[in-house]
Amino acid sequence: MTQAVQIREGDWEEFGEAAGDIRRRVFIDEQAVPPEEEWDGRDAECRHFLALDDTGKALGTARLLPDGHIGRVAVLQDARGLGVGLALMKAAIASAQRRGDTSVALAAQIQALPFYERLGFQAHGDTFLDAGIPHRNMTLFLDD
Repeated sequence: MTQAVQIREGDWEEFGEAAGDIRRRVFIDEQAVPPEEEWDGRDAECRHFLALDDTGKALGTARLLPDGHIGRVAVLQDARGLGVGLALMKAAIASAQRRGDTSVALAAQIQALPFYERLGFQAHGDTFLDAGIPHRNMTLFLDD
């Protein structure tokens, strides 16, 4: 089942309430990430992406840091499998390309590696724990 998903790009002032609610529900409530690790103080410097359904309900979020890292990719449980994560990632990658980044990077939860590999990301380095969850670093080199 797919549905129309609109991706909006903006700053934390504009999207913080909705994006913060999604991240709290996914990372803190569902995955037991400690709040002090989730709220790293970097949101104000990031570009934020918010996925909305056709009624305007926020379904997912992601952020792009100034150094080209994509992070905090979170989709509400009832919206998973609908292409929301893919749409968010494509929007973040396109935003990085527009600003002239030559690559984007992320730390992927191990179970999400195949998702990011389908987008062209390549895993590198050893598995590490972040908030008690196994991750690997991944990079995607962008075309000019």
